[in-house]
Amino acid sequence: MASSERDQVFSRRVELGIKLGVLALFLSFPALVAYGVWRESSYQAIGEPVAQPIPFSHKHHVGDDGIDCRYCHTQVETSRHAGLPGSSICLTCHSQLYTQAAVLEPLRESARTGQPIPWRRVHTLPDFVFFDHGVHVAKGVACHECHGRIDQMPLTWRAQPLQMQWCIACHRDPAPHLHPRDQVFAMPPPRVSERQAQDLARLMQLESTRRLTDCSTCHR
Repeated sequence: MASSERDQVFSRRVELGIKLGVLALFLSFPALVAYGVWRESSYQAIGEPVAQPIPFSHKHHVGDDGIDCRYCHTQVETSRHAGLPGSSICLTCHSQLYTQAAVLEPLRESARTGQPIPWRRVHTLPDFVFFDHGVHVAKGVACHECHGRIDQMPLTWRAQPLQMQWCIACHRDPAPHLHPRDQVFAMPPPRVSERQAQDLARLMQLESTRRLTDCSTCHR
């Protein structure tokens, strides 16, 4: 056996396999990165409108007509869930306006059958996450903080990732996200100075973030 062959750590077959493996990893790396980006964006779906049975426009109803959030989301101040408008709420206007519009047929069908309009959720959290709209509103967290400029959305999309690190960042320092109670539903709420924000944190008893960052606060 030649000395060069004796000095080899790996056989030629093993060496060839290693080289092919490295080459395959190098070639597949862009695909893995692209998959990671796609998976992240598909989970968050930030800025991507969600198709609905009726193409409801917050831009028209909130931005143009000035309808208050609480008119349709009746439970937002008192419940975990903001609530979705039933057909009876929609018909307070649309029994008189655009009564024969084809796009509103699902609304008329809901009124005839008593079956709710099958709205699709835009802001969905995992089942193991506890979130309460009423608590956040009571503490002065404006709709704009989580839902973005909903008054500028012709179709509704997610404006924030709503992932754990995003929520924790707010819970660690809630003051910059607080507003006076009478401004919570404004779009957008007036800017609050740093001093006002700290005053609001004290008023809302949010100076200590120990409880806010405790696991049991969101995972019960």
